[in-house]
Amino acid sequence: MKYKLKTNRMIHAVAGGLLLTGLNLSAVHASTVTSSTDKGTTNSFIEAIKSTGITAGGWIHGGATYNPSSEHGFNGPVTFSDQANRFQLNQLNFFLERAVKTEGKGWDFGFRADFLFGTDAIFTQAYGNPAFDVNNGRPLADRGNWDLEICCNSSRTYGIAIPQAFAEVYAPLGNGLNVKVGHFYTPIGFESVPAPNNFFYSHAYTMQYGEPFTHTGVLGNYTVNKNFTVMAGTIGGSGTGGWDGNFDKQMENWGGIGGVTWTSNDGKTSFNVSGTGSTTSTRNSSFWGMYSLVFKHQFTDRTHLILQHDHGFADNVLLANNVYAGVVKDAEWYGVNSHFYYDLTPALSVGVRAEWFRDRDGFRVFAPGRVTAATNHLGTSYASNVGLLGTSTPADYYAVTIGANWKALRTLNVGWKGFKQLNIRPNIRYDRVDALHESLQASAYRPFGGNKDQILFSMDAILPF
Repeated sequence: MKYKLKTNRMIHAVAGGLLLTGLNLSAVHASTVTSSTDKGTTNSFIEAIKSTGITAGGWIHGGATYNPSSEHGFNGPVTFSDQANRFQLNQLNFFLERAVKTEGKGWDFGFRADFLFGTDAIFTQAYGNPAFDVNNGRPLADRGNWDLEICCNSSRTYGIAIPQAFAEVYAPLGNGLNVKVGHFYTPIGFESVPAPNNFFYSHAYTMQYGEPFTHTGVLGNYTVNKNFTVMAGTIGGSGTGGWDGNFDKQMENWGGIGGVTWTSNDGKTSFNVSGTGSTTSTRNSSFWGMYSLVFKHQFTDRTHLILQHDHGFADNVLLANNVYAGVVKDAEWYGVNSHFYYDLTPALSVGVRAEWFRDRDGFRVFAPGRVTAATNHLGTSYASNVGLLGTSTPADYYAVTIGANWKALRTLNVGWKGFKQLNIRPNIRYDRVDALHESLQASAYRPFGGNKDQILFSMDAILPF
């Protein structure tokens, strides 16, 4: 136990240090003296790398959430920003890529690989082969060797994920076809895992529990004309219908992914329909899939609206909640969320997100989410040091979030170039749950620190580099 406590402290110390280091690296110049020959060699090497089109970069992202009603240090079923009343380094992400063109003549080849360290790793790993078979409950000790066991289980919160590793080719066929092969983030939905792509610190239930995070497979994108683009591909490596798959398990179980996007002539309005569909696994041919509808509209150059609807299906799954325990049935989940953003200045935006999400059968949403994700085939979770396990019930979840994005150094006109993209995001979030059944077991479901609702006050920062 002493070793675990020391490791935990070390991880937190490293996490805080990395955040400070990342901030300083963007602003501090080395004071060592180099010769003109050294500079010339270095510049030549950098120019040679640039000429290949290969780029490297990343971001560092961390924050803290105050939860006045927390139990056991978690924010109920809220994931990603799930740690109550303490700092968490969510994402230290590095990427290496050669971007591929999307139009024109001539073939083009590229790739991308991402490495992520932080508390978000557990939600981003290739966990599509769960610790228990979703159809019969059989324990599964071997879940694959992609990124589930790289490091840090003893810390209970930190880990490593390899969320992307793919090759991409552009073929000059028709208007141009892009095809990626490997492991990549899902194109489905509105919110995504990479912190710089999102307005809020926390995520909507639709993103957390209603959609996949990553896929392993092949995905093609084609521009039909100015208004329409289509995507289609095949996904596998997963015991949950092609969601969050890896490279060495369930590679005989292949499903489909596809979508269509319409964009108006002025580029201010778009509508996307996308989804997945597959047999659940090689052990069970029952259907697993979902679809997502995303509407975007820009009323003015400063005013943005997003509406989203998700609906998911998983047939013949074994339920394990306080209403359906050991019951096999068809599960569904669905919801609607809306986002509204307004740019007060080029450096300051405000926004609000409102959501309703129904986990009709108590199959998708568990609290705490991290504890459930970290539960192994023996039924114990390394994310809890008090024997805590995730709980669920068929329920409606409601959430409203207000927040801001502030490029502080732009506003203050500070001349530190590396800090110009520093984004500070204060958020206030309210959650509530209403059980769908009137039984004593269902009414006892209080996932927010023993309550049916909670309010969270958070602040985080993102620094791209």
